[in-house]
Amino acid sequence: MPTQFLIAALFISGVMWILWWIQTRTRDASSVDAAWALGIGACAVWYAASGDGEFARRWLLAGMIATWALRLGLHLIIDRVVKAPAEDGRYAAMRAHWGTRANAHFSWFYQAQAGGVLLFSLPFLVGADDLRPLGALDAIAVGWWFATLGLVALADRQLARWRADPANRGRTCRGGLWRYSRHPNYFFEWLHWFAYVALAWGGPHGPWTLAVPALLLVLLLFVTGIPYTEARALKTRGDDYRAYQRETSVFIPLPVRTSQT
Repeated sequence: MPTQFLIAALFISGVMWILWWIQTRTRDASSVDAAWALGIGACAVWYAASGDGEFARRWLLAGMIATWALRLGLHLIIDRVVKAPAEDGRYAAMRAHWGTRANAHFSWFYQAQAGGVLLFSLPFLVGADDLRPLGALDAIAVGWWFATLGLVALADRQLARWRADPANRGRTCRGGLWRYSRHPNYFFEWLHWFAYVALAWGGPHGPWTLAVPALLLVLLLFVTGIPYTEARALKTRGDDYRAYQRETSVFIPLPVRTSQT
């Protein structure tokens, strides 16, 4: 296991150094998000190929996270790299804040993303050496995976359909899952990580995999997810979004509250 992890660490760190060098030329760090998702999938496949655990378990885990990584990674490449007219707003703001020291700061930022990849790959490292045959809990975990990712995809489609209508410009989507949560895609994305925890739970070090959804929850609620998204929404949609904040749960889907004005 230590050798597997070290090889993964060297590979991911190297990829992030290459992407950092590219952004010094392009002045666009938007690709780092896609690299983060795809890196987790790559680590899981490596762990499955080099692990000594139950064949079905390690490749089930690898297949599940690789599917997730490809879906998210390709979406981010198309949305934030290919179609986007400029660098993602988060990274543009960081670049402006850091000024002439931006490239130096981004070098460490990219390596921090590599560290995040390795941390989020831990459930698959644990599962790769798990000798237990698949059982009932694993079947439940697979069902949970399909259900939660299906709801992520549904939330994304509902939002994309809303945004495609020019009549909705400057207004907030309140239909479908977005009626009950301001960030249903984040909520179900977070829930989907418990499928991997369940698959690793009864094996060596299984409970430690809870650290991944715990960390993700902190990131979504307080760091890079919801705070930035809400700030941008308030800037572009103003009072309409403030009313949405008063009426709608920030994360967990709940009944709509009566707006108090």
